[in-house]
Amino acid sequence: MTLQQLKYVIEVAARGSINEAAKRLFISQPSLSNAIRELEEEMGISVFERSNKGISLSKEGAEFLGYARQVVEQAELLESRYRNAKPSPQHFSVSTQHYAFAVNAFVSLVREHGQEEYELALRETRTHEIIEDVKTMRSEIGILYVNEFNGKVIRKLLHEAGLQFTSLFTARPHIFISVHNPLAKQPIVTIEELQQYPYLSFDQGEFNSFHFAEEILSTLEHKKSIRVHDRATLFNLLIGLNGYTISTGVLSSDLNGNEIIPVPLDCEETINVGWISHRSMTLSKLGADYVEALKAAIGAV
Repeated sequence: MTLQQLKYVIEVAARGSINEAAKRLFISQPSLSNAIRELEEEMGISVFERSNKGISLSKEGAEFLGYARQVVEQAELLESRYRNAKPSPQHFSVSTQHYAFAVNAFVSLVREHGQEEYELALRETRTHEIIEDVKTMRSEIGILYVNEFNGKVIRKLLHEAGLQFTSLFTARPHIFISVHNPLAKQPIVTIEELQQYPYLSFDQGEFNSFHFAEEILSTLEHKKSIRVHDRATLFNLLIGLNGYTISTGVLSSDLNGNEIIPVPLDCEETINVGWISHRSMTLSKLGADYVEALKAAIGAV
């Protein structure tokens, strides 16, 4: 087993494609495939599962990748310490539901730890894709919520994928609305008072199940409802249409301005927001630092 083979595995896992990884590594696809197969034969495991649709990490491969990252990171630290070598670009990726605090934490991470070169990714995406991203190591960390309604389904998927959920905070539901909405001055809002306003939610694509909804109370019927794909569009509709969405109440004016505010919702539900990762893997330094940045971002709101 060589350090180069470990770097090959990391690059293929990051790209989700041997062809794309080969281009990035400036080697031929057959050479890359052979190097990985030789590694698999030596280790006695299948790092990747191969099919007509492409490749994906196996369960053993996900665990192996965690160790490979640690070895490569340590080797790079040695090189930079004793050879005065230029540090290699940092790599980190997170997939998250549409939370402003996750973006704030990402900004803090880049400001504090960004070198001259880095390759980072922040994916605000659908619930099922967050789980898949972390399962396949497209992202090291995922951020989502569980509650009494969706908990059994989400936790079952996490268990099957070899992932674990670590709670960040538990919140009572709030609505996000424009400061110009007639409900903005109320200390608390009831579900009945919301009926005349457009309900905004994030589209979950082919997994538009109630259990994958980013908003709690997803089984409620609404006279007016609009599904969107991104947070910017949702915020524009909150302002332009006096719409509302249901979330944690954690909102930062630093990145989102003062046009949107949280108002408590009168219901007994709770929202447990946390981060997911592989059970068998130790977080990278950037991963661990991002978790600390998340805690700081939440505490600062």
